[in-house]
Amino acid sequence: MKNIQTILIFLFLLAGCTISDAKAQDIHFSQFFETPLLRNPALAGIFSGDIRFQAVYRNQWNSVTVPYQTTSLNGEYRTGIGAGDDYITLGGQIFYDKAGSTALTTTQILPVLNYSKSLSDEKNMYLSLGGMAGIVQRRIDRSKMTTNSQYDGVGYNSALADGENFNNTSYSYFDASVGMSFNSQLGESETNNIFLGAALHHFVKPKKLNFLISGNGEVLPKFVLSTGIRFDMTEGSYFTIQGDYAKQGVNTEIIGGALYAWKLGNNEDPKYVFNAGAFVRWGDAVVPVAKLEFRPLSVSLSYDVNISALKTASNGRGGFEFSLIYQKYRSTNGSEDAFRCPKF
Repeated sequence: MKNIQTILIFLFLLAGCTISDAKAQDIHFSQFFETPLLRNPALAGIFSGDIRFQAVYRNQWNSVTVPYQTTSLNGEYRTGIGAGDDYITLGGQIFYDKAGSTALTTTQILPVLNYSKSLSDEKNMYLSLGGMAGIVQRRIDRSKMTTNSQYDGVGYNSALADGENFNNTSYSYFDASVGMSFNSQLGESETNNIFLGAALHHFVKPKKLNFLISGNGEVLPKFVLSTGIRFDMTEGSYFTIQGDYAKQGVNTEIIGGALYAWKLGNNEDPKYVFNAGAFVRWGDAVVPVAKLEFRPLSVSLSYDVNISALKTASNGRGGFEFSLIYQKYRSTNGSEDAFRCPKF
């Protein structure tokens, strides 16, 4: 228990660090714990099961402007490799974001491969190395764009040229991420676990990202540290804490929080598990979360309560998120015990 208390203190100290700005180039999710591949490709396969599909939808700033709509879809398939307890995870991440009045859209299709090496013959303890790479496309709808050149002295005139010097309304580029993670059972209980991870995104530094004929742009590399801990409180309840630190260029972001879970029904094989808690994206939003598990499915709802400098214009309203997760073992004939695995 002393080790758990030490870890808790460390996590809360991390959450209290000062950050320069909550903005960065990449889109974020408040339910980051349901988008593991966007956090770190080496987090693929760190779950209770062999198969997992996750879908997260986010709608943000509906009270301020044209809402930003973001969808993440990811899938993972885990299987043992070799004669020991090692395993590999194959998966993929699809990401779609639509933002602003010109419908700036970003679409990513990124396959994922993660190898997990067992470090112990006695308990769940793994070191993982993962990679993710694929194509990203960005597009705008020029017909929805308005400029000063279309003002004729009386009002807006759609018949006038917009005066902008570009012909391309889309571009594509190759992107890649790499990461490592360590996860381990805590003590004798298989349900008490911790993981730590580090990832580098956009390390290929994609360039010439611009709709203009002249000009340049690039996606800056992003470094992400992730951690999580799950431990039993009673026979019918447990606590899960997760947090991320991200740095991209001069911008940093910290998000962290906790969920308390109650098992409803048989403690060994509960029909339902209800989770409630909150997360904080430092300097930006407080995020209450509710999650209901009824294996193999679970659903989560969250809402950002804006606390940034935009809170006056937004009336404190930020983003709504909904997630749906399917997670299970391939069969009930002992595949759960075919090789050891984390119990997140």
